[in-house]
Amino acid sequence: LEQRLGIQLFHRSTRRLTLTREGEVWLASCQRMMSEMTQVQALLSSTGNIAGELHIDLPTTYGRNRILPKLLALQKQYPKLTLNISFQDRKVDMLAEHIDVAVRFGVLDDLDAVIARQIDNFQNQLCASPDFLASHGTPTHPSELGNYACIVGANRHWQLLDERGQAVLYAVNGVHQMNDGDARLQAVRMGCGIALLPDWLIADDVKAGRLVRILDKFSLPSEPIYALWQKRLHLQPKVRAVVECLLD
Repeated sequence: LEQRLGIQLFHRSTRRLTLTREGEVWLASCQRMMSEMTQVQALLSSTGNIAGELHIDLPTTYGRNRILPKLLALQKQYPKLTLNISFQDRKVDMLAEHIDVAVRFGVLDDLDAVIARQIDNFQNQLCASPDFLASHGTPTHPSELGNYACIVGANRHWQLLDERGQAVLYAVNGVHQMNDGDARLQAVRMGCGIALLPDWLIADDVKAGRLVRILDKFSLPSEPIYALWQKRLHLQPKVRAVVECLLD
């Protein structure tokens, strides 16, 4: 092989045999090609057969409320499909953490090895219960939020628009701090304060009159929600099935 390539692949001594830099490059290339062959063989042998394990990473609250029911219904449809689902709000490294499909909010900036498709939109909106507003009044400007009890997550500053339509961070009176969206929703339902929550989470409560949206004209524009999956898995039937489920 060395003669055919015209390069030295090994460092040789009486005690050791190690790869040269060129040898390491050759080995990595061969391993990559073998891996691709294995994937293609698996794809061709399983065409139309939605089966096997798929690691899916979801945002906690959105994943539980909006995505998990869809995935469980899909698994019932394809009993040989095994779902390994993680719930976390941090940005994951899909390749390093061996995640096949993920859902992310907002702008994407790392698409070298993944494919992204928009599946939804969301807009954060201020809300409170009718009882809370009846007892404490309704703020007319985001700068007044420091005078009202607020239910916050990790941040005691909320980003909203000002009169000129510019995004501004407003300090709020974070009387209650909870790192879970469902918990903040329960607290605002019970009249504990004002919360900034995504529209998909509060829609049913607003429609039923349990919550009231306030300061709507100061809400930031809606942002996209994406499904992402690794490019190398693009043609696998199980990946296609899950992505189509998320796009539905």
